[in-house]
Amino acid sequence: MSKNIAEETATRWVDENAAELSKWTSEIWHKAETAWREYESAAWYVERLRAEGFEVEEGSGGMPTAFAASWTNGEGGPVIASYAEYDAVPGNCQAASTVKEPRVGLNEHAGGHTDPHSALGMSAFGGLLATKAAMQAHGIPGTLKFFGEPAEKVRGSKPIHAAKGYYDGLDAMISFHPCYMLPLCNTVNWDTHCGAAYAMVYRFVCDEPETWLKRADGLPIPQAHSAVRAPGANDALFYMYNASKALRDSMLPHMGGWSISEAILTAGQATADNLPARLSEIQYIIRVPTVEMAEQATLILDRNAEAAAKLAHCRVEKIWVSKSRPGLANHVMADLVYGKLAAVGAPTWGARAKEIAREIQANLGLEPMAEPFLPDCETLVSPQEAERILRQDLPPSQINYTSDDYTDMCWHAPTARLYIARPMLTGPAGYAYPDWVMNALGGIPETIDPMVICASKTIALSMLELMQNAELRTAARKEFEERTGGGIGGTNWIPALADYEAPIGLRWPEYVTTARGREWWIPSAGY
Repeated sequence: MSKNIAEETATRWVDENAAELSKWTSEIWHKAETAWREYESAAWYVERLRAEGFEVEEGSGGMPTAFAASWTNGEGGPVIASYAEYDAVPGNCQAASTVKEPRVGLNEHAGGHTDPHSALGMSAFGGLLATKAAMQAHGIPGTLKFFGEPAEKVRGSKPIHAAKGYYDGLDAMISFHPCYMLPLCNTVNWDTHCGAAYAMVYRFVCDEPETWLKRADGLPIPQAHSAVRAPGANDALFYMYNASKALRDSMLPHMGGWSISEAILTAGQATADNLPARLSEIQYIIRVPTVEMAEQATLILDRNAEAAAKLAHCRVEKIWVSKSRPGLANHVMADLVYGKLAAVGAPTWGARAKEIAREIQANLGLEPMAEPFLPDCETLVSPQEAERILRQDLPPSQINYTSDDYTDMCWHAPTARLYIARPMLTGPAGYAYPDWVMNALGGIPETIDPMVICASKTIALSMLELMQNAELRTAARKEFEERTGGGIGGTNWIPALADYEAPIGLRWPEYVTTARGREWWIPSAGY
């Protein structure tokens, strides 16, 4: 049977189901659940996968909002995988409209899709179902695996899935992400994949504030209002924050495109009275090219945390959120996927999408443009050319750049990293669109659907080629073994780093149900 016939079937499936894919994308976008709390989004995928005949393990890897799905056609054949992400970002609640406004019933502090992972997951899901349809129609043997990956914004699930063996036995993996920076737009990663990322929470606990100083005579109450108050957990966090800011230049060399970011987690203080805060938490995420750099920065953060705890009469606990490895290139896989993207063609935006874009420009006080989308959105760039442009600002010694935890998959199977253009607006020279614009464009069907359709077709065609082309799979595996020094366990192979359980017990931001109904955990104005 000609591979082209199977590819035509898959392409037709995407076209015939475009309206459903659009509807589903919008459903996940409006749920906008954030890291480790994507209950409804994960349940949606589980239900749909089971309806399609997949066997699904819910809560895979000990993560309540993760899943691992599998479907086999016939006997034998390769095992090809992809995945969905569906976590949103706190503080980015935006309606699918042309003005800045939160979704109905919420405030701007609620979750919102920024990348958007809603469309990321649906693009891969569309490609998966189109591949399945072609395999069934043409009797193509093989197994499809599809993983539900929560908490990508904190690099959460893939290191754990990897460490627990969920990526073992795969013949190939397709990773997709909407374009998030140029030149990675309508292309595939070549050499420079994402780097390592470590994330952790330091929890400061003041267990015995009454022992801060010797009790004064005549004060039988341990923390009387006239007594000196122990510094407590807030002070420990304050010391940690400032010490780590001050020492940042001494953590890593001044090269390599690294960053360390922090977020103070709200931990439920009971009082602002004379009693000291008993609990505080601060999260760090380290984005670096190598694991060695991540380890070095972590060592200094650990020292700072211990010192801060001692200064403030506290103890410190460290809760791991992520230990993800840097990515690994595979040119065979990159050539394959880019070839299929070239066959599909770059996404295009129609008249209605352009009208919406011009309306946004007008609402921002800009002169609406005849062609409001960046030309890059509808242009293909070869992996080699994208690599050349990307490397212009990187030192030759730097192998990896930015971060995303798909990199953990690269060490278990030959992996391709596909990027397709999301809707991005052009504007006057030097003008920066506010964040809400990108968030809104990711939720408006007319503007986000072209990316989903293009990505779904590209992923489906890539999967079908891998299913039917044993020579290609052999070449991809050979390159994987060469780069790892012998495959899994080889001399250059980096083993999974996640020696911890998912940090699901932390107080991650989430939606809650109150007497007022379902709302974000920070109440809307008026309450």
